[in-house]
Amino acid sequence: MKWTSLNELREAYLSFFESKGHLRLPSFPLVPMGDKSLLLINSGMAPMKKYFTGEEIPPRRRVTTCQKCIRTPDLERVGHTARHGTFFEMLGNFSFGDYFKEEAIPWAWEFLTETLAIPADLLWPSIYEEDDEAYHIWADKIGVSPEHIVRLGKADNFWEHGTGPCGPCSEIYFDRGIKYGCGKPDCKPGCDCDRYMEIWNNVFSQFNNMGDGTYTELENKNIDTGMGLERLACVMQGVDNMFEVDSVRKILDHVVAVSGKRYGDDKENDISIRVITDHTRSAMFMIADGVIPSNEGRGYVLRRILRRACRHGKLLGIDRPFLCEICVTAIGESDAAYPELKEKRDYILKVMSMEEERFDATIDGGISILNTLFAEAKEKGETALAASDVFKLYDTYGFPFDLTREMAEEQGLSVDEEGFRALMEEQRQRARAARANISGWASAESGALSGLPATLFFGYDSTEGEGKILAILTDEGAVETLSEGEATLVLDKTVFYGEGGGQVGDVGVMCAEGVALTVTDTKKTDGVYLHMVTLDEGKIAVGDTLSLRVNASRRDAIRRNHSACHLLQAALRTVLGTHVEQAGSYVDADRVRFDFSHFAAMTREEIARVEAIVNESILRAEGCSTTVTDIETARAMGAMALFGEKYGNTVRVVKIGTGSTELCGGTHVGNTGNIGLFRILSESSVAAGVRRIEGTTGLGVLSLLGEKEETLASLAHELKAPSVSDLSRRASALQAELKETKAALAAAESKLAVAELGALLDKAEAVGKVRLLATKLQGTTDAARTICDAIKEKYSDMVAVLAVTDGEKLGFVACAGADAVKAGAHAGKLASLAASVTGGKGGGRPDSAQAGGKDLNKVDEALAAVKAALA
Repeated sequence: MKWTSLNELREAYLSFFESKGHLRLPSFPLVPMGDKSLLLINSGMAPMKKYFTGEEIPPRRRVTTCQKCIRTPDLERVGHTARHGTFFEMLGNFSFGDYFKEEAIPWAWEFLTETLAIPADLLWPSIYEEDDEAYHIWADKIGVSPEHIVRLGKADNFWEHGTGPCGPCSEIYFDRGIKYGCGKPDCKPGCDCDRYMEIWNNVFSQFNNMGDGTYTELENKNIDTGMGLERLACVMQGVDNMFEVDSVRKILDHVVAVSGKRYGDDKENDISIRVITDHTRSAMFMIADGVIPSNEGRGYVLRRILRRACRHGKLLGIDRPFLCEICVTAIGESDAAYPELKEKRDYILKVMSMEEERFDATIDGGISILNTLFAEAKEKGETALAASDVFKLYDTYGFPFDLTREMAEEQGLSVDEEGFRALMEEQRQRARAARANISGWASAESGALSGLPATLFFGYDSTEGEGKILAILTDEGAVETLSEGEATLVLDKTVFYGEGGGQVGDVGVMCAEGVALTVTDTKKTDGVYLHMVTLDEGKIAVGDTLSLRVNASRRDAIRRNHSACHLLQAALRTVLGTHVEQAGSYVDADRVRFDFSHFAAMTREEIARVEAIVNESILRAEGCSTTVTDIETARAMGAMALFGEKYGNTVRVVKIGTGSTELCGGTHVGNTGNIGLFRILSESSVAAGVRRIEGTTGLGVLSLLGEKEETLASLAHELKAPSVSDLSRRASALQAELKETKAALAAAESKLAVAELGALLDKAEAVGKVRLLATKLQGTTDAARTICDAIKEKYSDMVAVLAVTDGEKLGFVACAGADAVKAGAHAGKLASLAASVTGGKGGGRPDSAQAGGKDLNKVDEALAAVKAALA
């Protein structure tokens, strides 16, 4: 048995099963594709559930993978023991109705005892107590001693999850030695002690649980093998836990180097070191797979992981941003097996850095308030923090609930979690009530649509054709005829594109002899196209055949914008990097809107470069083509897919010019020259880590140019410029006049403010060793800075935080005298805290700072928070 690195073990396993006729697939993304039952992939078989159930056809009946996995139910326990971790890799070999026990069991034994040369006497197979077939394979075919084969009950060795496919398991345990045992004479696999470690689990999916206590044999039996890579590495490297495995230990050693601590010297430090090690790995892979820190779903999981790592860095005494340093080492340990880490390295580090900066901006103020709450609770003899205080800390200051709970536990206090959840739900209900309800057709399996066949769409190459009415739907439900009003028609075939993939539905007309209908919109659900129509003339009935005509000029405008959308994504990836992924899109006749993952606002130069790349492709009049093929061939062609989208076995690949190849079901131009011209209208933020570009093409650009010329002419008239070309000179002159006027006004306000300083000082109050002036002030921030300069010069023991209102604008100016700074006051942190309460941000030096606020209604609350933090 030879020491083997984690990366070598991964390759050895995958190569072994390739030699057994398995297709090696790369790890699926951590974000489930087409599976809303999971936030994150948590097992090797999770991304392949559709193959096991028969809903999708696998690329081959034998598959092997090493799957990235995230599990977070015990997040608070990670670090406290060396057993818990959020990220791990799961090795797996899978059979979809191909081989079964006769092959799976011997191959497992061959890999462990021959490829890895683990001594056979250290391995103990377990089987389900009623699985005699597996027993005979182990005992008779492989030759394992019956004393080394353990029969276990349903709780241990039978996999099932409600009704559906299920079956017995056969696990392989590794004997770690007597020193890990309990000393009982009958100690063997199944014992609660640490001597026997499970390293391999074969699940034999051979039954169907009928839900009534009975089981039937499956026609096609499957194999699902799971083996934790880190656990196997522990065996091959002779170490006790995953944190000692070579590639993980290198990350841990970097944490030790950055913190200046020694691993193993102090229990609390060890916890923090393990937390940072594990969480850096998890966050790295999640960001690479498109997860962005947020306050919902998997984004919140990532935010919790990153902020927990940041806090444990502070507990180790690390007083600077450090996660990116650790992440560089983590990337280096895994990028050979996961090339996306190398490709998205800069993006991963940027997202991690921005989240660490955001956390640092809120953590100090939050911790100050939390420590005050701890002290007050203990003074009152309370054992739990009030839900209202915890919610306020979360809602107002952005302080994570999970961090509040963890810090409270460290102080011997609990948190009213039920009350907190209730307050959160009240907030959600208020948000839901503020949004309009959106109704629509939910599924082709419900109501009047049930049983209707999928509509044949033949409108990619045509805007005219015929279709037979299969159903007429009104507000009263399905009807056989319609003689007036509005309805929804379902046809057997159509040239009208149904809204989907970000592209709006077509409009146009339908007609027959004596019949005329206006099509106002087209949607689709589960393959059934829904034509929203108004009957203008005549009468229609189910079974009638109608002539169809799409509004061709509108369709052409939509084609131009949709094809430009594809070119836009390719250009963004060229200019900004391959981390750019589509986060949403909307295409109609007037514009294209494209949302994409990126961590910062684009510069003017970047926007200009993207626009130029798109227009260069248009001017080259490059060809566009579509190919209908299977998903694996499409991926081999380099086709980009919408992240997390579910695709069928047959997909449509759209290639536009030389730079864009995507999976898309929309309508497109035949040549990039048909787009005419592309212009970016705006670039903005949608959410943390998501940007939005809006643009237009063709006639939309001509319309835009006309509007701008009209605006410039009007502006020249208002500013009394002789012509449009004189606008810049005239604007500069007006700016100079305005600057002089503002300077004179500010000087006068500053003199007036200093004259009022005496009255302001009457509002100061003692807080510990210093005096605090926390008050509202009308005027400009320049006047407030003048007051602060005077306070620092004359009163060394004073701290001032001035909430300055100038019309609708809110700002905070803070200062601390020399003695106040020595006593621990920090103007920058106080200004940042006050601003954050009102939804703003800012900061500065210990003796002087400035910040911007937003919500004028929260000024009193902000000043109260300043006093609490200073105390």
